[in-house]
Amino acid sequence: MEMEKATFGAGCFWCIDAVLRKLKGVDKVESGFSGGHIKNPPYREVVQGRTGHAEVAQVSFDPNIISYNELLEIFWQVHDPTTLNRQGADVGEHYRSIILTHNSEQEKIANEMKLKLDNSGIFDDPIVTEIKSFEAFYPAEEVHQDFYTRNQGMPYCTFVIKPKVDKLKRLFADQLK
Repeated sequence: MEMEKATFGAGCFWCIDAVLRKLKGVDKVESGFSGGHIKNPPYREVVQGRTGHAEVAQVSFDPNIISYNELLEIFWQVHDPTTLNRQGADVGEHYRSIILTHNSEQEKIANEMKLKLDNSGIFDDPIVTEIKSFEAFYPAEEVHQDFYTRNQGMPYCTFVIKPKVDKLKRLFADQLK
């Protein structure tokens, strides 16, 4: 089975991580940082806006079970791609909406889907999601991996992450593990 990789930033990496882990065909999800200019950035530096990195989740998936298109459809639905450098109360460049493409086919699909969504009028404001070529991924500390599963009682998990997971269950029930 040949796995592919996709890398998405949709605000706090705990949110997109929680969503991606629930999908059929997803083999592995890892929270980390990408899209910036510092090698091996520590979390503290990223959240202080010193590295240019976004909080992202990198996913290994089986394209025979879930396609890159399907992952993108979910990505667009579980966050607000129209707010620059923020998701809700999470503010800063590291919370930006970003798609880091691993090959020319992913880049083509992401750009076409973004244009199609922008032209559709589904969103009230223009999509500001950055699409750029993947260069490097730096895993976050272990405490950030699979955060939602291990901390569901925390207020952030209850009020920010759970509604995204619930939306996933409502809109994409047939794609859940």
